[in-house]
Amino acid sequence: MAPQREWFEKDYYKVLGVTKTATDREITRAYRKLAKQYHPDTNPGKEDLFKDISAAYDVLGDPAKRKEYDEVRSMASSGAFPGAGAGTGGGWSGPRVEDLSDLIGGLFNRGSRRSGGGRGPVRGSDLDVEAHISFEDAANGVTTTLNMVSDVTCGTCHGTGSAPGTSPVVCARCQGTGSVSDNQGFFSFSLPCPACGGRGIRIEKLCPTCRGTGVESKSRQIKVRIPHGVEDGSRIRLKGKGSAGANGGPAGDLYVTIHVSPHKIFSRRGPDLLLTVPVTFAEAALGTTLTVPTLDGQVTLRVPPGAKSGLTLRARSKGLPKSGKTEEMGDLLVTLEIDVPKNLSEEQRKAVEEYAKATTESPRKYLEVESYARK
Repeated sequence: MAPQREWFEKDYYKVLGVTKTATDREITRAYRKLAKQYHPDTNPGKEDLFKDISAAYDVLGDPAKRKEYDEVRSMASSGAFPGAGAGTGGGWSGPRVEDLSDLIGGLFNRGSRRSGGGRGPVRGSDLDVEAHISFEDAANGVTTTLNMVSDVTCGTCHGTGSAPGTSPVVCARCQGTGSVSDNQGFFSFSLPCPACGGRGIRIEKLCPTCRGTGVESKSRQIKVRIPHGVEDGSRIRLKGKGSAGANGGPAGDLYVTIHVSPHKIFSRRGPDLLLTVPVTFAEAALGTTLTVPTLDGQVTLRVPPGAKSGLTLRARSKGLPKSGKTEEMGDLLVTLEIDVPKNLSEEQRKAVEEYAKATTESPRKYLEVESYARK
């Protein structure tokens, strides 16, 4: 793809808060954290920052784009393009972006997509959509259908760009290669054929629906499989499911951001399910057996005598899947909370008063203040 103007002006590594040597996993982890923190649904007014974060991940999250981005930034910082210093944040005083695209395209033997009024194959745009699923669907995995409007292969010409009954013809000048050589003394550059715009074919009669581009805008449905154990804010990439490419170019990718609805009683920490359960003073003091729910049934836990508020009990493998590709499960963590009644019956009050009288040692003795308070 041709370099974008923003590539010279913005340091995408800085946007995501990672180093240039960050691994793909570190980049994805940084993106998910920032996307969740600054998503417009929960942080109104952060739309521009969220767009910058998404743009940075769109480039750095794709190994091919990241490699090209690093090459372009390295050339710019070395002075190869006057006025296009990487990360300067200043005004754009150098050559036009289109000219830079031509030059860089020649250096990498890609050629320019801009030529003689024609256009070569153009990759389709990447698309971003959102999917809202329930807590249970996130735990178990689900296949959902996304409704969207985007560019698709033209239904009239089936992507050829030619009117029905006609077909594109091979370009006579480049013999179907889509490129011609431009010898510049010691160097030789490969440039798009000016006769066919780099396509290698010529359309003699344009399709009336798409006007030769091979794409049209339509409503469509995309089925996406969301793996079990997915977390809120996760982003799934569907390769080739974005907008259709123009002039025979490949389709872009579709990025699906997952939003998981909160559960009425459970929360989560990674693959572990979290649950807070109230117990009475008597249950905490004497010990008891608790039956608590899980996402697929129930489990029994033993509360030891003398349990304190905040004690966490663990039910192993009763949580969420640790990954969409494994059968390992997280745990259910049950935190006890001693329930203190606000309104006591007369019988309950008397029982508590009797207990107070029978309690001879203060739990605050270590503070060494109560004995002085009594004097």
